[in-house]
Amino acid sequence: MLVDFNFRIIFEYLPLFLTGLKSTFLISVVSIILALITGIIACACRISGIKTIKYPAIAYIEIIRSTPLLVQIYFLYFGLPTLGLRVPEIQTGILALMLNSGAYIAEIIRAGINSVDEGQLEAGTSSGLNYFQRMRFIILPQALGVTIPPLLGQNIVLVKDSALLSLISVMELTRCGQTMTSERFMPSEAFFTVAFFYMCIYFCLKAVADWSQRKLIFREAY
Repeated sequence: MLVDFNFRIIFEYLPLFLTGLKSTFLISVVSIILALITGIIACACRISGIKTIKYPAIAYIEIIRSTPLLVQIYFLYFGLPTLGLRVPEIQTGILALMLNSGAYIAEIIRAGINSVDEGQLEAGTSSGLNYFQRMRFIILPQALGVTIPPLLGQNIVLVKDSALLSLISVMELTRCGQTMTSERFMPSEAFFTVAFFYMCIYFCLKAVADWSQRKLIFREAY
């Protein structure tokens, strides 16, 4: 019951949770930026007509989407050292989140590009626009409006998936909750606090995405 809920212990461990929040936020932001770059590159290769870059991009996207993120994390964390590559825990986590989310972002962007009516592309071609001009003035402005909501969803998934990094000893929010539980055996207080901070990150991301979408709509209107 709520009467048994110990808020004092939460304040006692608040510095630890703030450290975990900072770590989770930094890992998430860096991973989101790198995943966007990876997704854009993978999408560009995926829709390219050059087979030497198209098929490796398809293989990367399909392999990542068909395997669990936890398996990918374990492969990078335990598998790379056996190949002679030793990467610290945080960098391993960022790499795993980047590769995983990048594959989904590539497909989201590709779906947005494919949603543009082919007649508009033909009209752009007949108007003398080259490929890059068609992408800049016709395809991307429309694709951005379509892709922002699913990109927001994917970024939120990435933030929540960062909790899996606790399994490789990264001191992020979930790991802080596990630490408090093991030391004080108060799982309700520990993971209530973890959930609260994840919600704070979620609403921050949602506010940024809503602002970006409103700005995009305003720019298209005027």
